[in-house]
Amino acid sequence: MNLNEIQDLIKFVSKSGVTEVEIEEKDFKITIKTENKKAKKEEQTIYVQQPMMQQMPQVQQAAPTPAPAEAAPAPAPEASDNYITVKSPMIGTFYRSPSPDKPAFFEVGDTIKPGDTVCIIEAMKLFNEIESEVAGKIVKVLVDDASPVEYDQPLFLVEPA
Repeated sequence: MNLNEIQDLIKFVSKSGVTEVEIEEKDFKITIKTENKKAKKEEQTIYVQQPMMQQMPQVQQAAPTPAPAEAAPAPAPEASDNYITVKSPMIGTFYRSPSPDKPAFFEVGDTIKPGDTVCIIEAMKLFNEIESEVAGKIVKVLVDDASPVEYDQPLFLVEPA
């Protein structure tokens, strides 16, 4: 099961109202449990066990439900006609710089081109460099540094070149 399939499964569980899903295959086991409260404070606990030959035999990740994601996209619809939205390809923690002592990859007003690294998203102890697929100027950063992000959550607004 790859990362995209796990993300799709998490989204399905959060939308369907199911409180627990467990999948076990020969080389891993995944359990997703949610507290299905009607309040907005829902939380998902995800346990993934991988084969012994890998470095991380068990990873636990607690990801909040889309409540933070709903607050962030509010500015995007106003500017959607003029700007391109760079979205998160995965669930994880958003970082603007390669390490805490280094400067951000890009600041507001900087020009980017396809293939430029715009941020890093940490997912399950893996740091994934997110590359731009568009050329233009960064108009707005929509997420705070070291904040959790959801799949498909807007990260940047880019004015096309």
